[in-house]
Amino acid sequence: MPSRRDLANAIRILAIDAVQKANIGHPGMPMGMADIAEVLFNDHLKFNPANPEWADRDRFLLSNGHGSMLQYAALHLTGYDMTLEDIKNFRQLHSRTPGHPENTETPGVETTTGPLGQGLANAVGMALGEAVLASQFNTPDHKVIDHRTYCFAGDGCLMEGISHEACSLAGTLGLGKLIVFYDDNGISIDGEVKGWFTDDTPARFEAYGWQVVRNVDGHDAGEINTAIETAKKETHKPTLICCKTVIGYGSPHMKGTAKVHGAPLGDDEVAATRKELGWTDETPFNIPDDIYAAWDHREAGAAVEKSWKDVHDAYVKANPELAAELDRRLSGKMPADWDAGIAQLIESTQADGKRTATRKSSKAVLGAVWNLLPDLFGGSADLSGSNGTDFDGHKPVTAKDYNGNYVYYGVREFGMSAITNGLSLHGGFVPFGATFLTFSDYARNAVRMAALMKSRNVFVYTHDSIGLGEDGPTHQPVEHLASLRLIPNLHVWRPGDDVEVAVAWKTAIERENGPCAIALSRQDVDHQDRDADTVAAIAKGGYVLRDTDGKPDAIVMATGSELELAVAAADQLAGEMAVRVVSMPCVDLFREQSASYRDSVLDPSVTARVAVEAGVSDGWIGYVGPTGQVVGVDQFGLSAPGPEVYKELGVTVEGVVDALRNQAKG
Repeated sequence: MPSRRDLANAIRILAIDAVQKANIGHPGMPMGMADIAEVLFNDHLKFNPANPEWADRDRFLLSNGHGSMLQYAALHLTGYDMTLEDIKNFRQLHSRTPGHPENTETPGVETTTGPLGQGLANAVGMALGEAVLASQFNTPDHKVIDHRTYCFAGDGCLMEGISHEACSLAGTLGLGKLIVFYDDNGISIDGEVKGWFTDDTPARFEAYGWQVVRNVDGHDAGEINTAIETAKKETHKPTLICCKTVIGYGSPHMKGTAKVHGAPLGDDEVAATRKELGWTDETPFNIPDDIYAAWDHREAGAAVEKSWKDVHDAYVKANPELAAELDRRLSGKMPADWDAGIAQLIESTQADGKRTATRKSSKAVLGAVWNLLPDLFGGSADLSGSNGTDFDGHKPVTAKDYNGNYVYYGVREFGMSAITNGLSLHGGFVPFGATFLTFSDYARNAVRMAALMKSRNVFVYTHDSIGLGEDGPTHQPVEHLASLRLIPNLHVWRPGDDVEVAVAWKTAIERENGPCAIALSRQDVDHQDRDADTVAAIAKGGYVLRDTDGKPDAIVMATGSELELAVAAADQLAGEMAVRVVSMPCVDLFREQSASYRDSVLDPSVTARVAVEAGVSDGWIGYVGPTGQVVGVDQFGLSAPGPEVYKELGVTVEGVVDALRNQAKG
């Protein structure tokens, strides 16, 4: 019977062999945390390798994602669909073992990690998701939602500012089923962290309201097990288990140094490490049968899922309607009355529309959507009233009551965005988080990760232009829309009136393969008249709002609060030239339409073109062409009332009229 150390060494051997074969990678962390992973996966983690999507599985997240071979090794050894060939293809093209874990590529990987600290924030979101669903669906007799979230994190994760944002909130919310293992090995890429990281980390987490288990020997299975048992007993506080480990454990000449962090050991050191670990087989990737048998979790996993299924079946029998709603939410399907309800909302908004700020239109839409879609789960980074996200029916989650649909995130834009990614990945929610558009900079990497992971998430950004006025250039976004549009797989909506707001929300909520950002105005904008066909065309991202009787002399395109400027300019020029007005609320979605549709909107034979948006102009060059003109803002804003800023920077009806006249002259 292999010892626990033998089982942990299997992770170490697979890690060093895979990194050596790839000639690139990070062997140090897998070697240092192998004993912790062995105890967690074999004695505590609730999972079924045959069903990685089982709803009530425990979640395991590797926030220090550079140590990906630890996770791949554990998945392989426990019986997931992770073959030895996959391990051998570590970091190779189209392999299921990429350099950092990717949830879209590898069964059993819950989230994509690599940017340090974000996996930890995702874990907070997953623990929050479990707590909320449990409060909404469990009954005294049936706990169908009852799982934990475990996360590995290193020094680098805890240096990142996002760790402060997310872990502070986790303590405030009392997320007792969140357990984080701190890999306290004292080493990062530049060497010993005592030169730049001397925080009293245990005290810091205690100040957050966490339970802290200090000074655990990360290479002693008994101490690790006791620490986990202690963590599981605490139900009202998240737990940080501080594990003292040696990076590169087992390497006789490189352990405990930065050299083992991110480079292969080399053939000689691999051989020496095998000897140091007592691993007699020198054949790369060769794991003895008795170790495979001891790690194999397929039978135990099937049994634990079967036990849960019995609970679920009894739950269905006792609470059929509640069970059906839970299953629907976990499947990500829309409610039966969604299509009719959202269609009615859009139709009534078009019929009864009025001049108002799009952030206010968004608030009204959210209130209506909440009645149709209980999956909706929102929050704001200390701007609920300003963002208009405190919709009618919103109920904050607290440590004493998880039965809510809203989080007051405080001033934590990055943490909020990564937490909502975790909520989305957990399942059962369509989450959104809100802040000012200019502060999307704080959260950008979480937005990028949402797009990379294709998560169903909505980022709400209000005060989207120079129109917010007196707060000045620090708060007036000019480059942000263009910057966000550069992120692959992110749909950026900037609706021009109340109807486009409703369509933007419908499209964002229904999108299953990626996130959306919705940019909204502080200032009022005109409601635009449309027929039913034109309303339907909004969902294509770009469409003809106002057309001419024949071929247009010029095309003007606009988004958001500048749409009314384009319409007014076309009206002013009505007796002089024929102008087609194109609304482009989602350039990214318009770009995905067929070439024939795009040409029907932006007739390629019409070269007189103007784009107007109160932001940097570069992104519009491809739409107006080399001879076209952009009425934009290629400088920082000004502190003054919004209309005065628009006038000073030339984003006016007159400016658009002049641009169209210039285009007509050729």
